[in-house]
Order: sequence, then structure tokens, then C-alpha cells
Amino acid sequence: MLSAPITTKSNSPRSCFTIICHLLLGLFALCASSVALAQGKTAAQYLPADVKLDPAIPTPESVIGFKVGDWHIRHDLLVNYMRRLADASDRVSLEVTGYTHEQRPLLLLTITAPENRSKLPDWQAAHIAQVQQGKKPGSDAPLFFYMGYSVHGNEPSGANASLLVAYYLAASQDERVTRLLKENVVLLDPSYNPDGLSRFAQWANMHKGQVLSSDPADREHTEGWPNGRTNHYWFDLNRDWLMMVHPESRARITRFQQWRPHILTDFHEMGTDSSYFFQPGVPSRKNPFTPEGNVRLTNALAEYYVKAFDQQKQLYFSQEGFDDFYYGKGSSYPDAQGSIGVLFEQASSRGHLQDSINGPLAFAKTIQNQFTMSVAVFDGAMANKAAILDYQQNFYKETEELASQDDHAAYLLHEPLDAWRLEQARWVLAQHNIAYQVATQDLEVNDTTYAAGQTLVVPLAQPQYRLVKALFSTQQKFVDNTFYDVSNFNLPLAFDLDFAPMSSRELRRAKLASATAVAKPTITAVQQNAYAYAFEWHHYKAPALLQRLSAANVQTRIATKAFTAKTASGDKAFAAGTIVIPQGVPQPSQLTVLLNQAAQDSGVPLLSITSGFTQQGIDIGSRSMVPVTAPKVLLVGGEGVSQYEAGEVWHYLDTQVGMPVTLVEQQRLARIDLNNYTHILFVGGRYDLSGKLADTISDWVRAGGTLVGQTSALRLFSQYKWLDVKLTSREDVAELFSEKSLTFGERAAHNAQQLVAGAVYQANIDISHPLYYGFDKSTLNLFKTSNMMASSSASPLVVPGRYSESPLVAGFSADVLAEEIAGSVATMAQPMGKGRVIGFIDDPQFRGFWYGTNKLMSNALFMANAIN
Repeated sequence: MLSAPITTKSNSPRSCFTIICHLLLGLFALCASSVALAQGKTAAQYLPADVKLDPAIPTPESVIGFKVGDWHIRHDLLVNYMRRLADASDRVSLEVTGYTHEQRPLLLLTITAPENRSKLPDWQAAHIAQVQQGKKPGSDAPLFFYMGYSVHGNEPSGANASLLVAYYLAASQDERVTRLLKENVVLLDPSYNPDGLSRFAQWANMHKGQVLSSDPADREHTEGWPNGRTNHYWFDLNRDWLMMVHPESRARITRFQQWRPHILTDFHEMGTDSSYFFQPGVPSRKNPFTPEGNVRLTNALAEYYVKAFDQQKQLYFSQEGFDDFYYGKGSSYPDAQGSIGVLFEQASSRGHLQDSINGPLAFAKTIQNQFTMSVAVFDGAMANKAAILDYQQNFYKETEELASQDDHAAYLLHEPLDAWRLEQARWVLAQHNIAYQVATQDLEVNDTTYAAGQTLVVPLAQPQYRLVKALFSTQQKFVDNTFYDVSNFNLPLAFDLDFAPMSSRELRRAKLASATAVAKPTITAVQQNAYAYAFEWHHYKAPALLQRLSAANVQTRIATKAFTAKTASGDKAFAAGTIVIPQGVPQPSQLTVLLNQAAQDSGVPLLSITSGFTQQGIDIGSRSMVPVTAPKVLLVGGEGVSQYEAGEVWHYLDTQVGMPVTLVEQQRLARIDLNNYTHILFVGGRYDLSGKLADTISDWVRAGGTLVGQTSALRLFSQYKWLDVKLTSREDVAELFSEKSLTFGERAAHNAQQLVAGAVYQANIDISHPLYYGFDKSTLNLFKTSNMMASSSASPLVVPGRYSESPLVAGFSADVLAEEIAGSVATMAQPMGKGRVIGFIDDPQFRGFWYGTNKLMSNALFMANAIN
């Protein structure tokens, strides 16, 4: 009807008015349609049709003040509703399992029939006995569900759907729910990542208008830096289930191990133009320690997801795109322990309404789908209950059989100089209920002696056998070489601990005892009249001690050469990198009080040196004792910069070293007075610096500053000649792989061959170089997550770390890549005027748990003056 007036040649006021009216009416109709499409709904409208609901149970909208899907739920409103629900329903109890970095409570709801409350302790005990001792469950034993939502904060449909799931289970009077709760227990974790959820809710809500914009280019759908995916320190919590760096993960794993649920759900979102994914994933890409029984049950459950979505004509897919290899994710961590982890991925509206190839995608629709799948999990599990109960007993028996057939009987972990890293390994084992013991006498294994008290032994004949094998794996060849995440997560390699397999005979001969902690080094009070004081740099917490002393204006020196000195407890040999605190320079009053307290708090022993004259090596007053300059660090962030790597540096310096960091977005860097800082750090990312700013940074380095870069930031360093290094491009890597005879269908596997998706590589290092002070071996295991390679003709003084000739230690890399990486640059430290430029090809703080290389960053900060 609009075409005739628009094409008419009449120019009368009336015809123009008609055209305008038609256009306005059309626009109004379009806007009204968009608003209707994106409106939230009452809780009852999301639930199955004709369900009878208990009116005494408060609806979500009556508590939060709006219909679910109208706005993105803030975490405080989510918590408030769950508390109200627990108060109103005798089916629901609530506990706070911990707090996030930002002190938001982590909730777990236990939902079951009221008459089951008194049975829960016995049910739980019987179930744990079944898991740990292989006891057969009764036919009337309950299933334990762990329903978890939105580990990525900007994937909020899950957390919003948790409102509906909790309400449905508390209020529904239909047989479907009453039977479920009469016979089983639902543990509901409404938000795995409260800090990230809150950050994203603020972003989405602050950009919502009364008339919604569905344009993907709208700011609502394009988050600022850092986005809400991550937690407070910008970490991906879905990669933290194994090492538990963060409080959210620690709280969750504690409850998982207390309950050992039969099924754990992990609700995510993916790209807007996708549909809906549910497991099983790619069959060939599961972890080899995950049994086929798990796959069969995952398929059986999926039949109910198919049924639910087929009825709704909802688009979905399965068995592609996602794998189940890395046990550090929510959907795969349970698989190593007899539980069934299930991943769900909903196309994301990334706001309230967004256009997609499948039409406008409304937030309310994404919530509906997550609720539908939650209910389908219950339906599928109830239909397969007998098989699921039997599976955990079969899992125990199969695991016991695997352990009995293993070529090894145990693994040992050993660290003679740094009790902190060994204790961290022990703590990780304990959190996962992995059995271990401490050697009470020296162990002789494969002609090597491992000291008592500094060695942990992990037997393989235990229920957690599969998880132990994964944590100690050095596998390099795989059936399918495509990885959604890392291809190795070896615990001792990450913590830079010696480890070795043990035979049955060696295990029988070992003298072992149980322990709840690794013995800490003895901290003896320093003498007030000492000539100087010293502490060694091989302790993980030595940088934290030095930072505390520097902040208190204590004058310290770096011993750039080894020496042997008289101490209050006898002659002591000190390695290069030792920190010396001389009394012969201005020091704060009550120095010894300050030193004693700092040593106790850090757990790093301080020794009293009685004379400035040493038995061997440099004297205390030597010019080779280089003064420490307290670091003042500027960390470059902002759009284009990896929030993960920036967060890892911030987290390490903040939580492990106790050092404040100034974060400046790269867009503001030109307006900052760089002379206020001793160090500038560039992590991986895309940088766009003007030539003028680059010149300013160059002048700052020449005047004495320290410039530090890692991973892809080194492309910037190469561009401006801050480092004399040549980096490979994507095209360089592609040329290593022939495309002759390649079919179109093989392109994905061909491209996967060119990646280094998280593998461990060994470098040869110069431990006399300041960048490697505190390391006691000439090799170091580095975690490589990219195929970027660096070459340089600079001398070994500038390149103190190169990959070894056979560098691949664990994980997958194509042979041709490993061969190219062999002998290439791992680290650089290049003088530039009075300053220096330091480069790390890899990420020393990977995911916050690669403790074996963390100290490289501290050395770049504290030891910089010694590099020239």
C-alpha cells in the first residue's frame, strides 16, 4: 500500500501528508513488534503449560521488581530472590559457600522434598562410600544433580534461567517435579561468576532504551574493555576447575567433592549467529581417560534435549565444535570422576535484542531455551536413573582395573629448595580428594635420591586414578589433534617440580606418612647487631618479601655473583640473586623488628651475616652488589589488549607479590608522564602507537627505564626496534604445511595442525643471568599457547633462554612446528642506553597457576638494574 503514494507524481500537501502518516505507522508497527519480541515474561509464562503452582511461593517478578528477561538480573537481586525462596519453601535450603574477590556471596541451593531433609546426611554418606569404595547403590538411591549456570558473566541467560528453575522446583505441584524431588536431590548454583555477571548486567542495562536497538553494531552488543566474561582479575573461571586459583573455584570444588553429583550442568552462550549446542561433543576429541560409559549416558540424556527442542522447532546441533579433553572445564572435570558433565551453549543476544542470521534474537528467548534444557536434564536423568546409578559403580570397578594394569604404581613430586610450590601441589591434590603421602625417609628411584620431607608420593591405586593420570600426563600423540583448549595440564610441569614414576617395588620400600601440609622452612629471628642480612631468591615468596621491604624503604642489594659468608648459624653459600640488606647504609629505625615480621609473614628465612668479608666470592661491599630500585609499574591495557594476560600480570603482582600496579589504557598512554615509572609492561594484544609516542618510550628506556613485553606484544617491540628480533607471521607458519592434495573437507584439520594449543616446551636457560636468578636447573619448562617463533642473532648475553633441540615435553604440536621452535628464542634482555628491554615469547603467568615461571616477571622488575 505504500508503493502507490511513494511513486505518484502528485506533490499536493495531502499526498505528502499521507506518505508521512503511512511511514510513521509502519515505523511504529516495527518498533512495537521489536518491543513485543524482546519483552520479558512472568515466570509462569516460561514454565510448562498448565503447571499448577503453589501461590505461597514468591514469583521472581514479585521480588526482583520486573519480569524475567526485561532487564539483565543483577547479582544482588538474584541473591535476594534465592534467599526469599529458601525462606518461603520447605523444599529449598540455601548456603553461602564462599565469597568472590569482590565479596559477593556464592550460593548453593539444596532442593528436595521436605521429608528428605532428615535423610540427606545418610544419603550423602552412602553415596560418597559408593564413589570411594565401589559399593553398590540401592535401587531407591537418589540421584544428585549439580545445576550450574553462567561461569562466563557475559553469558547471562543461564543465571537468569536459574531464577525460573529454582521457582519451578519450589512451586510446581505437578507429578513431574514432585516425583523428581521425592526421589532425588538438586543442588543449584545460580551464578558461577557473580563478579562478571554484575559487570555485564551493568553494561547491558545501562544501554537499554525503551525502543530496543537490535543492530549488532550498537554499543549495547559491543562491550568495553574488560568485558564481563571474566571475574574480578579478568580470568576465565571455566578454565580454573583443576588448579583453583580463585575463590569461586575453590568454593565450587569443595561442594563438588562433598556431594560427587551424578550429573553436573554447565550453561554457556556462544556467537549470536549460532543456534543451540548440547553435548555430546566431537567423539574423537574426548579425554582418553573418560570412559565410553560416560559417552553412552551423555547420548542417552541428549535424546531428551532433542525431544524438547524438536517439539519447539528450535534449531540446535551436537557432536561438533566442542571437545571434552581438558579436565579443567566445568563440563569435563566431572568426567574424570564418575560424574557426567554436560555443556550447553545458547546463541547469545549479548543484550536485550540482536539481529542474527536466524532472525531477531531476544534475551527472553535465550532464557527460555536454558530453562527448557534444564528441565530436559531432569527428564532424561529420571528416564535413565538405573543406568546412571550403575555407572558410578562400574566406573569404580573399571578404574580399579585400569590402575592394576598400569606400568607404574605411583608418581613422586619433589622440590628441595622451595616448600611453597610443593605445598601448593599438595593442596591441589587434597582439594580433589587425591590420596598422597609424604616421604619420611629419602627415596631412591631410578638411581636418583629424593629427600625426605621434600617429596610427595601419589599412589595410582586409588579412586581418583584417572584424574591423577591426567595431571601427570606427558602425552604428545593423540587420535584427534584438534583442541578446543590446552592439550596438556601437567601439574608438576606447571609448578616446576621434579617428578617421576615409581614401580611397585619402589613404592613398597618407601617410608611414607600422611600429612596435611608440607614442612615449612624454619624462620629464625635475625640478630640485631649483625653486619648484614640476606635471603635467597629461590623461594617463591622471595619477591613478596623484597616488595614489602622496598615499600618500607629498606635498602637492599642484589648479589650478582655467588658468595659464601659467615652467618649466625655457620658458613653459608649464597647463589647469585641473593638479596642482601647491609647495616652500613641508611636503614629504617627498628630494622630488625621489621625484618623479623616480614620474614614470618612471607615464610622466607632471613639469615644474619656476621662479617662483610666472605670466605668465597664477592664481599658484602662489592660493586657486584647492585642496589635494588623499588619498581613503579605501569601496565598497558585497554581495547586491543588481552584482558586475560593483563589480568594475569595484575593478579600475580597484586596477590602473590603485594605490588601495586598502575593500569593505563593504551589510548591514554601518550598523556602519561612516563618518568613517574620504572617499568612499562606490554602484554599480548594489538597495539596502535603513534611514532611520537614510540619515540617517547625509546627515550624513556635510554634514560634508564625497563620495558617488558610478552607474547604478541613483541611484534610492537620488533616494529620499533626495541628488540633485535624477527618474529614469524601466520603466513610463515602456513608455508611449513603443504596444501598439495588437500581437500576442502580437510581444511579444518589442516589448520589445526598449525596451532600450538597449549603445550609444554623446554628451554635451555642461563641461570647466571639476572632474568633467571632463583632457578636452580639449566632447563625450564615453559607453557606455549601460540605458534609465534622468534629468531635473533644477538649474543647469549642478550638471549639467555632458547628452546632446546628437542623442546616438546608434553601436549600436541605438529612435528614440523616442534622442529622449527627448537633452538629459537624463548627470552631476551637487551640493553638500551641506561635501560633495558625484556621480552618473553610465552606467557609466564599463564592462567595464574604456572608457578614455575611466575618469577620471570619478578626478575624483570626487581633484577633489572643487574641486567646491564
